[in-house]
Amino acid sequence: MTNKILILPGDGIGHEVMKEVNKVISWFNESKSLNAEIEFDNVGGTSYDLNGSAISEEAMKLAKDSDAVLFGAVGGPKWDNVEYENRPEAGLLRLRKDLDLFANLRPAICFPALVDASALKREIIEGLDIVIVRELTGGIYFGEPRGIEDLGSGNRRGINTQVYETWEIRRIAEVAFELAKKRNNKVTSSEKRNVMESGLLWNEEVTKIHKEKYSDVDLDHMLADNCGMQLVRWPKQFDVIVTDNLFGDMLSDVAAMLTGSLGMLPSASLGKSNNGIFRNALYEPVHGSAPDIEGQGIANPLASILSFAMALRYSFSKEEDADILEKAISNVLDAGLRTKDIATKGSKVISTVEMGDAVISSLNDLS
Repeated sequence: MTNKILILPGDGIGHEVMKEVNKVISWFNESKSLNAEIEFDNVGGTSYDLNGSAISEEAMKLAKDSDAVLFGAVGGPKWDNVEYENRPEAGLLRLRKDLDLFANLRPAICFPALVDASALKREIIEGLDIVIVRELTGGIYFGEPRGIEDLGSGNRRGINTQVYETWEIRRIAEVAFELAKKRNNKVTSSEKRNVMESGLLWNEEVTKIHKEKYSDVDLDHMLADNCGMQLVRWPKQFDVIVTDNLFGDMLSDVAAMLTGSLGMLPSASLGKSNNGIFRNALYEPVHGSAPDIEGQGIANPLASILSFAMALRYSFSKEEDADILEKAISNVLDAGLRTKDIATKGSKVISTVEMGDAVISSLNDLS
């Protein structure tokens, strides 16, 4: 069976890191019979320059026909003055919405070799392995009404609506509980029920579904501001954190920096599964397009490669292959090889291309 993969490099360093991912896919095709058929298209500012929109209808059709979409990064100052509906990020938002990718998984894992790359003390982050499950297609980013109103006399009003319904909360909570059952059996639900009615509803619905279906999983509730503080104070108290779109956006970036670099963090955006396999899923590094280092050959491709490992696990049900790829990356780091963003004293700084080659070499050694 052919596995269809769509690669959307996007803007900035997206093109550089996705070239290294393509190398890794080719290795799995040749060495592990992945049988992946790869297509390429544009998204973000690059798509806007070519098509006048952040993603074309042709690219959307390819995404809907794919088993997995590998996404680079979008945005940059070049497109700061583009009309709001065509801004680079609109391409990513449309992919999430049209593919109904409601669950965003962002693991924060601290590789042993990178403990000293974190700004936090070793004892705080050594052995860290948590996952943030973020609701991705609802909440304030999609709620209506929204917009900017002219109130006259030079006064304007910006409006965004935070709104959730029961079914949206229950389905994302189910993802978190099911994931926790395969990990350390603990879920922390985070919201702002003390000041937001949507947070109160979130708290009530998560509590209900826990009692109905997942009482064997430990559940606690934590206000989102406190959760941000606790992630920095003692992150190993968490296993799976489930939260809404807005707070998930912020908390996952806090968690990302615990590990030492945004260049090390992958993510998966998932919809409904078919017997545990997620089709049309989107996989992307947490880092942005980083236009300040574009073309310098110093970008870290490991988050993108780790995102492909998540694709192997969730879209292609190839657990062993995912484990091999993650082990290969760990071995590269253990050997002291680093891109500039994760360099530590005594490590060898290498380029984007060299890091991709090092992962391939490590895969060859393991196989």
